[in-house]
Amino acid sequence: MAAQIATASPVTNTALLGLGVYRPRRVVPNSEIVDRIDSSDEWIRTRSGITARHWADADESIVSMSVAAADAALRAAGLAADQIDAVVLATSSQMVLGPSAGAVVATELGMHDTAAYDVSAGCAGFCYALGNAASLVRAGQARHVLVIGVERLSDLLDQSDRTCAFIFADGAGAVVVGPSDVEGIGPVAWGSDGSQTAAIKQDKDFMTFFNEVAAVSDGAPLPERPYIRMNGPAVFRWAVTFLEKACRAALEKAGVAAEDLDAFVPHQANSRITDALIRTLDLPERVVVARDIVESGNTSAASIPMAMEQIIRSGASKPGDTALLLGFGAGLAYAGQVVTLPPIG
Repeated sequence: MAAQIATASPVTNTALLGLGVYRPRRVVPNSEIVDRIDSSDEWIRTRSGITARHWADADESIVSMSVAAADAALRAAGLAADQIDAVVLATSSQMVLGPSAGAVVATELGMHDTAAYDVSAGCAGFCYALGNAASLVRAGQARHVLVIGVERLSDLLDQSDRTCAFIFADGAGAVVVGPSDVEGIGPVAWGSDGSQTAAIKQDKDFMTFFNEVAAVSDGAPLPERPYIRMNGPAVFRWAVTFLEKACRAALEKAGVAAEDLDAFVPHQANSRITDALIRTLDLPERVVVARDIVESGNTSAASIPMAMEQIIRSGASKPGDTALLLGFGAGLAYAGQVVTLPPIG
């Protein structure tokens, strides 16, 4: 007779228990980069809404920024590191294949024998990781999960590239996911379209680059290293024509109407995309819309937790408010869910 396998004890409801962020020390205004890309402050503001961004210094690594954001999230949640059962870290700018950044961060936080792994879903990465974490808690596989979105995109920027150099930036955001008396994280609505990978991508793989370097003869210039490239118009067209469906799917899955929202926190990709989504969704004027892109730029997987923190810290929103999150970008991938905003650390 076959043995009966025990099942984990499921949890009905989950919530964001605490939120923390880390913004790199160095603030880079538009004036610092306009000459390299033959542009102007007015052009950058008009095209993206960005006035400044944060770029990490040498000592502000993927791991150190994650640890700082996670410490703040744990404080806000009132939990110690040894109460975390799993770490899910989203990034697209970890410059090594292994070990996972999540495993290193867990150790740096003082965790022992804790499950940890990375998620690579571009600018949708945080929402993908959040969907993973909520499922782990609901399934009884973990009681508390630390979710981190972190990027050092300045490492991947060709600073003379007019299409990218003014957009991408660095930073980290973290949340603690755990059980709750009432539901605080709606079901994730997600998907991808790999036919549009050319819209945002690294322009060459590292093996190609290594082979090019090996083929260089003595005295010849080295080949150009890999950089992130973006077709802005293609991303814009996809975002404004497709993402309404993603937003409405997230709202429907959560049983929430647009008029029930207190806040909208889209990926901080471009202010014009945000404006188009607001019009398409016909959001009431009272709904707070995150605009962290103005001073933080596009931080990819870190942008949503950083934007959540900004609207709470500014007083525009408060813990307990109902917000729609929507991540989207390279892949092309998207993910969104309705959440109850957490306390910040």
